[in-house]
Amino acid sequence: MKTAVINGPNLNFLGIREPHIYGSESLQDLEQRIVKYGQDKGLEIICFQSNFEGAIIDFMQKCYQDQVSGIVMNPGAYTHYSYAIADAIKSIKLPVVEVHISNIHAREDFRKTSVTAASCIGVIEGFGFDSYFIALDALIRKIADH
Repeated sequence: MKTAVINGPNLNFLGIREPHIYGSESLQDLEQRIVKYGQDKGLEIICFQSNFEGAIIDFMQKCYQDQVSGIVMNPGAYTHYSYAIADAIKSIKLPVVEVHISNIHAREDFRKTSVTAASCIGVIEGFGFDSYFIALDALIRKIADH
């Protein structure tokens, strides 16, 4: 089963940006752990990160065309205002789990609203990098149920 993990803007600065919130590990560390976790579960994981909204949408559409089974996505700041990504999630008709490293509801007011969440099958947040692994497990179960 092929699964994609998409990370949005500024997540390429993991380990640099606000380590008291996001931790000291890099995006490369996270991706290596995700790929290994996927291999242990029999998944082929494709990781993608972009700071550009259009590139994220193009990649999601490519996931549809390549018959990816599902997506775990951290939209970053696009979570709070990207109706284009929300619409893209709906259009690709793939199960998408939104994920966040921090608990967005315990942060600044503007972070407490997700315009992308309603297009997803679920949201996992606040568990650090483990949020991705919890999301992958939930996605696997959801795909198996269909």
